[in-house]
Amino acid sequence: MDYRVIKENDLFLLTDMSGDISESNHGHGLYTKDTRFLSRLALTINGEKLRMLSSEADENYISRIVLTNPKTERDGQLTLWPESIEVERTRFIYQDVLYETLKATNFNPHREKFELSVLFDADFCDMFIVRGFQDGQVGKKTGARQYGSGFEIGYEGADSVQRKLLVEWAAEPVDVDMSAEGVAVTYRLELEAGESLSLDFFISPVVGGVKPERHSRETALWQLSRSYEEWERESTAADSDLRLFNRLYDRGLHDIRVLLTDLGYGRFPVAGLPWFAVPFGRDSLIAALQMLPIHPEIAKGTVLTMARYQGDRADSWRDEQPGKIMHELRSGELAGTNQIPFTPYYGSIDATPLFLVLIGEYVKWTDDAELFKAMLPHIRRALEWIDTYGDRDGSGFISYFQESAKGIANQGWKDSGNSIVHRSGEYAKAPIALVEVQGYVYQAKTTLAKLLGTLKEQSGADDWAEWSNRLKSEAERLRERFEEAFWVEGDRFYALALDEERKPVETVTSNPGHVLMSGMMKRDRAAAVAQKLVSESLFSGYGIRTMAAGEKGYNPMSYHNGSIWPHDNSLCLMGLNAQGFHAEALVVMEGLLKAGACFENNRLPELFCGYSSERGNPVRYPVACSPQAWAAATPLVFLQVMLGLRLDHANRRIFMQPILPEGMNRLSVRRIRLGAGRLDVNVTRGGGTGAYTVEVGSNTTGWTIA
Repeated sequence: MDYRVIKENDLFLLTDMSGDISESNHGHGLYTKDTRFLSRLALTINGEKLRMLSSEADENYISRIVLTNPKTERDGQLTLWPESIEVERTRFIYQDVLYETLKATNFNPHREKFELSVLFDADFCDMFIVRGFQDGQVGKKTGARQYGSGFEIGYEGADSVQRKLLVEWAAEPVDVDMSAEGVAVTYRLELEAGESLSLDFFISPVVGGVKPERHSRETALWQLSRSYEEWERESTAADSDLRLFNRLYDRGLHDIRVLLTDLGYGRFPVAGLPWFAVPFGRDSLIAALQMLPIHPEIAKGTVLTMARYQGDRADSWRDEQPGKIMHELRSGELAGTNQIPFTPYYGSIDATPLFLVLIGEYVKWTDDAELFKAMLPHIRRALEWIDTYGDRDGSGFISYFQESAKGIANQGWKDSGNSIVHRSGEYAKAPIALVEVQGYVYQAKTTLAKLLGTLKEQSGADDWAEWSNRLKSEAERLRERFEEAFWVEGDRFYALALDEERKPVETVTSNPGHVLMSGMMKRDRAAAVAQKLVSESLFSGYGIRTMAAGEKGYNPMSYHNGSIWPHDNSLCLMGLNAQGFHAEALVVMEGLLKAGACFENNRLPELFCGYSSERGNPVRYPVACSPQAWAAATPLVFLQVMLGLRLDHANRRIFMQPILPEGMNRLSVRRIRLGAGRLDVNVTRGGGTGAYTVEVGSNTTGWTIA
């Protein structure tokens, strides 16, 4: 990464590597509610920008940057020898307040005098304007005002919401200068040799007059650290003799924690930093699905949040229909004045079936029948949407069509304008039925049907058996239609989609890999899909490409037509594991491990380029989000794959068929979350035979090991 970012709940800070926010770095700033509250942050010594010595990003919740001074002069006279002063810049966020400490240390053998200045400014720019996606009617700044221990910069929004940037300090500066460039706060410091002095700042966004509560720096940091310790204690822990996996797994856990947000219905993962720190239907649902054995309560928070914003009317401006699950929720000035439709926006074809899939899988993992019963009205409405609005052309397949003038044209996870392309190079026209979405619908209906049957006895609901049978019949009819319409015999693979004329888009892509986890494919065809996923055209050596090399639309540098997305690979892995294609799963997992070794802090990014591993290290995609929720959760999916873990919910049995990657001969997993209990498992690989030994430790789940 060429930036530094920290986040806690709904506030995040994006800076350059030195910790500054400069005018040249257009998107940097302090953000909440889709608004940039801090647009300039510049630290100087004697008026000169400092030089960076180190910039650590190994911990998501706290940033430590070490800087030093250049040579400074005044009227031709030396005022400060270069590298005399070290400035350690430490910052973290707690309860919507940014805490920043500047610790200056004199490393000269004599006393030094110097000026340390910090320039602050706020432009209150809407996220969509910052990113260049939208112009619009906006409000105006109301000026800066100083008071006893700080200052504020105000803004009156076009949405009639008052916003302020509030900056406070613990030590009184010698000068506070307010100008068109912002507010410059200056300290004159005098330090003996080896002496240090710390300056604390407290930076808060204020929306609608609500000022966040500020604590002492020590109390805030202690509380924040404790929350991370609790997260680790409650997580499924994994340890192996392959350090690379351990690092990827731990990094994924930490990244998911920093991406959690709570809108009042439980914690859920936002999509990713820096640009998508908001609820995303598809992204949040998939990340929660990936994490079920690790932190199932995240799935509950995600389900409840999505249910709260479930569509309740037909509104073409927002691509909303009754029962539909949202795509994206924004809360900035442009959203508040209805200049953009993201309040929320519903242009997603897959979020609704994924919502049902997550409910079903969550209940299977947790036995939370109470949530299932509470969600029944939402389940019914989502199923009604699938069967009516979802099947708008009467084909029997769920398909999408953009209605909103400012909406999204392609409404699957590959939502680029060029992502659904025929082999001729012609772009498919809507309504478009995507292959993976049919799998999500099948999985939703079959899983819910089984749960309705299993939980009937507990509920006393007489109509559940009838409902269960109806869902089974609908799923079977979908499976039959799917096999006939999507299978491309010449490729021994499934089409990416059906276009407006119900013609298959035969381009070979990763999308059919998602269908494996649904169990919808015929067995021989599922095997063909598994083999194709690890073929030379789709598998780069570092992961499965989004589009096969050799296709007319293939471009290894593209966003969706040849790049590699870790989450896309993880959904394929879940399917390969579910269908017992362990050898193919191992190939994919080992490729992602090799890729993870090459990225900073072993963090898998949102995506990377699809070049072959024979060319060298993975090639970064220039604007990939990092950390990003479903990429962060991908190493967590490795656990299920390495254990070969599958559930027989009806009979309360756990199946395991371990397969460990090269270089790993021991895997210890503690606190797998299942039902109301936890499970500890140790796997070892025999030296001579290569056979695996599974040793079950504590098992308080009430499930039996098959």
